[in-house]
Amino acid sequence: MAEIKVPELAESITEGTIAQWLKQPGDYVEKGEYIVELETDKVNVEVISEEAGTIQELKAGEGDTVEVGQVIAIVGAGGEAQSTSEAKEEAPKQEEKEQSTAEEAPVKEDKKNRPIASPAARKLAREKGIDLSEVPTDPLGRVRKQDIEAYSNKPAEAPSKPSAEKKKATAKKDDGKPVVREKMSRRRQTIAKRLVEVQQTAAMLTTFNEIDMSKVMELRKRKKDKFFDDHDVRLGFMSFFTKAVVAALKKFPYVNAEIDGDEIVLKKFYDVGVAVSTDDGLVVPIVRDCERKNFAEIEGEIMELATKARKNKLTLGDLQGGSFTITNGGVFGSLLSTPILNGPQVGILGMHKIQLRPVAIDKDTMENRPMMYIALSYDHRIIDGKEAVGFLAMVKDLLENPEDLLLEG
Repeated sequence: MAEIKVPELAESITEGTIAQWLKQPGDYVEKGEYIVELETDKVNVEVISEEAGTIQELKAGEGDTVEVGQVIAIVGAGGEAQSTSEAKEEAPKQEEKEQSTAEEAPVKEDKKNRPIASPAARKLAREKGIDLSEVPTDPLGRVRKQDIEAYSNKPAEAPSKPSAEKKKATAKKDDGKPVVREKMSRRRQTIAKRLVEVQQTAAMLTTFNEIDMSKVMELRKRKKDKFFDDHDVRLGFMSFFTKAVVAALKKFPYVNAEIDGDEIVLKKFYDVGVAVSTDDGLVVPIVRDCERKNFAEIEGEIMELATKARKNKLTLGDLQGGSFTITNGGVFGSLLSTPILNGPQVGILGMHKIQLRPVAIDKDTMENRPMMYIALSYDHRIIDGKEAVGFLAMVKDLLENPEDLLLEG
């Protein structure tokens, strides 16, 4: 026998939620095979079995909160998997045996409101998420494997019993209005908690500026094909902003700091977090050592991290640390916003939608230019307005003169 325990996750993470069992009681597992997916505050973690054998018992259900070190499953030794040829030979015999077992099942099962079903039918129903009580039976009142197959393939109909989702939809408020109640995921709960915490503990303020993106867009248009041919990655705007931010952080070091008790920790590294939206909420993977990376390396790493985030493959190492954050609401069409700090960092830059706007070139001339509003939210406890405005002005100047940015990088 072997106990499957919740592994050590990270220094700051002590518990998680069972997101999905990948194996069920009776299933055979190899040593090192994944058996359960845990959802933590930051990432999903797949837990392996340290021993080959058969799953004897699951000690926690999907949606349960479990702590590091807690036993969540028992794996028994033995029950080795059959070879493919053996399995094929045994399948007809097993099916015949299961059907025979179902035929001989005592009538008292009905008295307990438990459908009479063969083990193969029960297993298939569990895999397909089908309630056996909703499946039509044969004339003898049995549910067979072929009945499950037929039920799963027929067009969706109104179920004989309201499902959990239907029950949610018909729930009522005190005033009789219909509502839907939905449990927040662990990650969404953590995001909500931290956003409230940072607003309660930081003296947060936001300053704004706008950037004429003409020269960056012209340079990008001129260089993007060769850039892609040389580096096999597309030249986007994020590398320009990341390099501009690093240059500005070097000149205004308190924007690249954090508060620890009554001390200010000035960070002499430039690990920039890039906010990525996923189905489970916002995550901020870190592009490390940005001062040492060129444009292609930054673009490639951002693309890789974003792909991992959307496939739920980020590791804790991808998310820990970071000295400053960039978030781009412009990809969703946001014209202006006030980003919330990603604590314990004291600065976050918000990018927004590029939009043509009339700009005064001189007192006699107006031109339509591609303009972007940018916002710096900062902790006023250690960053003064002069520094914040200066930081944002430097980012603007570098992006409006991208040749200088290339030299700086």
